[in-house]
Amino acid sequence: MSASDSGVGSVPQGDVRLLDTPVARRLLAAPIPARLAYNGGDETPRAIPINFHWTGDELVMGAFAGTHKVRDLKARPDVAVCIDTADGPPQVLLLRGRVSLAEVDGVLPEYAAAQRSTMGEEASAAYLATIDRPGLRMVRIGLRPTWVGVLDFQERFPGRTPEPVLAALRASR
Repeated sequence: MSASDSGVGSVPQGDVRLLDTPVARRLLAAPIPARLAYNGGDETPRAIPINFHWTGDELVMGAFAGTHKVRDLKARPDVAVCIDTADGPPQVLLLRGRVSLAEVDGVLPEYAAAQRSTMGEEASAAYLATIDRPGLRMVRIGLRPTWVGVLDFQERFPGRTPEPVLAALRASR
C-alpha cells in the first residue's frame, strides 16, 4: 500500500502524521538498526548505527552510562535519525527532534527489546545475561519526533527530484 492508499498521500514531509504510513510502521518494526546523527563534544557531526525500540510514540535507544555519546547528547540533544532499507526501491524514515535522557539501574527494558529484535531470542538472552551485572547503569535515550519524513521511491520522493529521474523510476516499476 502506498502513502496515498493510506489517506496520507497529501501529508507533507515534516508532518508527524507520516508515522502512520505503512512505510514508517514497517521500518519502525523492522529488525534493523537506525542511524543516529548528533554533534559530538568537538561540535562536529556524528552518525552511528544504533538499535532501537518503538513504543508507539517514542523511539527509544539505549546507551551505557558514562559514554561519550551520552555526554554529547546531554550537551546537544537535537538529533536526526534515519531508518532505511538496503534493497530497492529503498524505503526511508527520517526523524528529527530533541532527545530526553534518563539514567537507570540495570538493563534498560527497551534496550533488551531492541536486542531481542535484532539478535533473536537465544543470542540476545546470552548477551543480556553477560552485561546484566550489579552496578550496571544505562541511559534511556528517548526521541518523540517533531519532524518526520518518508521516502519510498514509489509515491514519495526526495524534494526537488528532477522530473527525468522521476519518470525513469516510475517506468522501471
